[in-house]
Amino acid sequence: MKRIAIMASGNGTNAHALIEHFRSNAHAEVALVGCDNPKAGVIQRAWDLGVPSYLFNGIQVKDGSVMCELQGARIDLIVLAGFLRLIPSELVRAFPKRIVNIHPALLPKYGGKGMYGDRVHQAVIAAGAKESGITIHYVNEHYDEGEHIAQFRCVVLPDDDAASLAERIHALEHRHYPEVIGTLISTLS
Repeated sequence: MKRIAIMASGNGTNAHALIEHFRSNAHAEVALVGCDNPKAGVIQRAWDLGVPSYLFNGIQVKDGSVMCELQGARIDLIVLAGFLRLIPSELVRAFPKRIVNIHPALLPKYGGKGMYGDRVHQAVIAAGAKESGITIHYVNEHYDEGEHIAQFRCVVLPDDDAASLAERIHALEHRHYPEVIGTLISTLS
């Protein structure tokens, strides 16, 4: 059975969708939720769903402690779900094409450092974009620049604000992220 670690910094709705998706999967399981924010809702979600969690800080990401935890848990795939820190190059090299992120826009537009959550949706609306969506991509040493795996689109309505656009984006994330991760995990040796 393949082992998935989810790394998150926030509320954890994508983590919840992933955990639920893999509960009935005979080939993979979410074995660990890692979080860098002690106030994040994802910690309670992991607890409620019976998934072990690991709380860490920025220093532990950089000093290799997080990598040791992931390797010790025999993690096959790392899935970022609202994780806001840049992944250090040492961790990217230790898990080549085994770290996946989701971004709430159609990269390469509206990505990079500081572009997350409502900031992305506000930028999409301010630019007058007619469509938005999600990008699922491999992680490299730069924010939102890894190789694209899949993109899914939705329309931007004339009366949209960040909240209404975010609602449609979340629906895309919750529907497609678990499916794409399921496909990726089935290809791992």
